Amino acid sequence: MTSDFKPALIVVDLQEDFCPPSGSLAVPGGRNVVAPINKLLELPFALKVATKDWHPPDHISFAANHPGKQPYTDFVTIVNPDNATESYSSRLWPVHCVQGTPGAELLPELDAGKLDEIIEKGTDRRVEMYSPFYDPFTSPRVSDSGLATLLRDRGVTDVYVVGLAGDYCVKSCAEDAAKEGFRTYLIEECTRAVDAGHWPQCKKAIEGSGAKVVSVKSPEVLRLMDTSTAQ
Repeated sequence: MTSDFKPALIVVDLQEDFCPPSGSLAVPGGRNVVAPINKLLELPFALKVATKDWHPPDHISFAANHPGKQPYTDFVTIVNPDNATESYSSRLWPVHCVQGTPGAELLPELDAGKLDEIIEKGTDRRVEMYSPFYDPFTSPRVSDSGLATLLRDRGVTDVYVVGLAGDYCVKSCAEDAAKEGFRTYLIEECTRAVDAGHWPQCKKAIEGSGAKVVSVKSPEVLRLMDTSTAQ
């Protein structure tokens, strides 16, 4: 593989709770992305990583942990536990992907045997962590998965992002990968959004971060199929 092109694939949160028919936070059409993602897993990526939401039962993002609050419609202010001046508003969700439960498992249809690493995120009850890199706080950061270091240690130059959900964790993953200096591509056919009507706006935000939203037929993806780049 040429030194100026060493691609990684990040498969974000392909878990039971994010998919029909029985997921507690099912993304419409979520299971439909597995087949194209499995095809990508056959390609010569230098590193293939899956991420998992892996929440404790008392996680701050669960509406059930905020009396009187409802999932999807209500929000909560999350304050940096180490710096009270830093905070952000975050949407509340149904209980999902609780550590050790069936809903937190990767989809059985996913060809997980081709993965090199699995990274768990959202493990600190005090902060929401859409991105598999780290939480939104900076002064100081509360939770860092080590993903950026892993990518750099493997010499990765280009990051391809797929999975669920497009308007939350996939979006945050692509934005942070670009922020960390990787050439970053979100493959549109390999994601679905919680709020499909907002997807065009999300795409603009993603591309504003420096990442690109591309098709499986784009030159950026077709390049992966040129086996000469894998030698």
